[in-house]
Amino acid sequence: MMTRKLGFILGLIILSSGIFAQNKATSFVDPFIGSAGHGHVFVGANVPFGAVQLGPSQIMQTWDKFNGWDWCSGYNYISTEILGFTHTHLSGTGIGDLNDILLLPANGKTQVTRASFKDMESGYGSSFSKKTEVARPGYYQVYLDKYKVKAELTATERTGFHQYTFQKTENAHLLVDLGFGMGWDEPAQTHIRQLDALTFEGYRFSKGWAADQRIYFVIRLSAPVTRIELYNGSAPLQGVEASGKEIKAALFFDAAKQPLLKVKVAISPVSTANALLNLNTELPGWDFNASVKQADAKWEKALSKVKIEAPAAIKTKFYTALYHTMIAPSLFNDVNGDYRGADKKVYKNAGFNNYTTLSLWDTYRGLNPLMTILHPERVNDMVKTMLAIYQQQGKLPVWHLHGNETNCMIGYPAVPVIADAWLKGFRNYDTELAYQAMRHSAMQDTNGIQYIQKLQFIPAEKVEESVAKALEYAISDWCIAQMAKALNKPEDYRYFTERSKLYQQYFDKSTGHFRGRMADGSWRSPFNPYNAVHRQNDYCEGNAWQYTWLVPQDVPGLISGFGGKQPFLNKLDSLFSISSVLDDKTSPDISGLIGQYAHGNEPNHHIPYLYNLAGQPWKTAELIRKIDQQFYTDKPDGLCGNDDAGEMSAWYVFSALGFYPLNPASGEYVFGSPLVSDALISLPGGKKFHIRVTGNSPENKYIRKIVLNGKNHSTSSLLHSAIANGGEMHIEMGPRPLK
Repeated sequence: MMTRKLGFILGLIILSSGIFAQNKATSFVDPFIGSAGHGHVFVGANVPFGAVQLGPSQIMQTWDKFNGWDWCSGYNYISTEILGFTHTHLSGTGIGDLNDILLLPANGKTQVTRASFKDMESGYGSSFSKKTEVARPGYYQVYLDKYKVKAELTATERTGFHQYTFQKTENAHLLVDLGFGMGWDEPAQTHIRQLDALTFEGYRFSKGWAADQRIYFVIRLSAPVTRIELYNGSAPLQGVEASGKEIKAALFFDAAKQPLLKVKVAISPVSTANALLNLNTELPGWDFNASVKQADAKWEKALSKVKIEAPAAIKTKFYTALYHTMIAPSLFNDVNGDYRGADKKVYKNAGFNNYTTLSLWDTYRGLNPLMTILHPERVNDMVKTMLAIYQQQGKLPVWHLHGNETNCMIGYPAVPVIADAWLKGFRNYDTELAYQAMRHSAMQDTNGIQYIQKLQFIPAEKVEESVAKALEYAISDWCIAQMAKALNKPEDYRYFTERSKLYQQYFDKSTGHFRGRMADGSWRSPFNPYNAVHRQNDYCEGNAWQYTWLVPQDVPGLISGFGGKQPFLNKLDSLFSISSVLDDKTSPDISGLIGQYAHGNEPNHHIPYLYNLAGQPWKTAELIRKIDQQFYTDKPDGLCGNDDAGEMSAWYVFSALGFYPLNPASGEYVFGSPLVSDALISLPGGKKFHIRVTGNSPENKYIRKIVLNGKNHSTSSLLHSAIANGGEMHIEMGPRPLK
């Protein structure tokens, strides 16, 4: 009887633990979503905002017409070949780089040149079966067919942890290729040196999108190295230390005696000494399974900041999107606070966490506002990072990558991020320096800014992408004006408010579009609003249809420009109903089309929410549901465009909760149509913001009533302070809109 009772109790424990595992937020994350098609997301092992993104690097294929463009992260789900495992990756970007410090567990004949596409015997690398590939937060696994090796990966913030199980042990070795790049960068100088039988150190300097990238590393093996082969390119070298452009090392060990090889690789932007410190601090032991659990726990803690109830497919899409919002920005300092600045100087014990991978033109719209809710502990350090970059390179970051300014995209997109943070009360930094940096961005003598300084339009024949740049400048100038007003700078407030209205000078009432204007004041002709030629017209990654709505800072002014709400709504209806054909689709970023609305590109993301501010919120609701169904799925090609360092995913997180920051720095979130039935947001100090949604279903997509903290809420938006202070919001849904 006692045995039966004990068995019953054990059964309950096992059952409850299984249920608990399924209820974990990490169990709903599928890292493969967005890894096929144009999503470009990272697949591998990392922890939230970690410096290390450890994952597979593949052979770039010629697919579609973009010749490998869909391998920007180093990985695409359609590939079944792996060249090795690298320690840095970009996620969701439209340009490739990184993939630093390649390791590959190998055996048989030593091969130091990479295999050719579809010919794994021609060099190093292996094919694999998708059936053996596993990815979950903090863990990646695959079986390399050629070498008969099971590869498992996990990570800490600054260290990658490999575990390789060799079934084939003849001539077993670990290949290290410091010359490896995915085609977007090339090595400039590499180095490796043996310290003892288990430990190696070195560096890789390279030129690519990041024009002067420097990464230092320490490699430590669990088994002693019995023999070393060194190469520069494919030329053999002698000794235990080597420098050159493309240094490679084959580190042999006795796999017959010990078929399980564990490898720890720590990286640093500063020095090998700091890489060693990172390794000893973050990963002193060899318990791989414990490290996997620790990585999972870090992800669970981060993802559980929002606990939702929703249908299974929504939960998978939501938590995967939330996961993708925490890959970048990534740490760019060591455990002692040291980092390498934009001026290439080393800054010791900086006193804040320095970040990189700042895709600001994308992330200022949604991801950075999301961080002010979910990761307030990181916001001040983000601003401090940008101010340090300003002091080191003479301007705020535009698109910063591993200590390098890439100057990718347009505008001065750090400005909305800083303004949003400051206006929401994040002020643990030099406020006057922040304002000075923002103002300096707006007073440069380049990219058409020299014209708007004089309160003039930008001549289309003199500045490329003039309309897109002018509209972006207007958004940031509005942000500067709000800061100036709060800091009691009345002259600056008036000046930048006037500049923020300059968008009006590009509006052609006869066509209902923003258009390029020539120096003599005439419109650029001929005009085709469908024309989407990449970087050869007045727009950036878009056309006139898409850029006509990029005035989130002054929607009433935009409505007035159309002559009132009805003409505005008629034109907005046309955006979503006209043909999806583009005149010249040379930019792959213009994707996810509903009419001419392009959800695959970030400047479009606020547009569905414009209906709410024009008095027809039911159309916003209908579009949110349509976008959810069409452009976010739980399949590998489940993103309709580049995730752009998490911005596409941030849109989904916000929209699933029922609101979105239409104006990225106003501290307001405009209502849409929640996809969840319940959401509990954990805030600092033990506060909670609880969203209860009743009657939600595919049919009941319209908000009929909102009660905030027991009082009827009648406005179309929610203030940031209402969330940050904690409380409860009840949203009642119905099958018909309240018109």
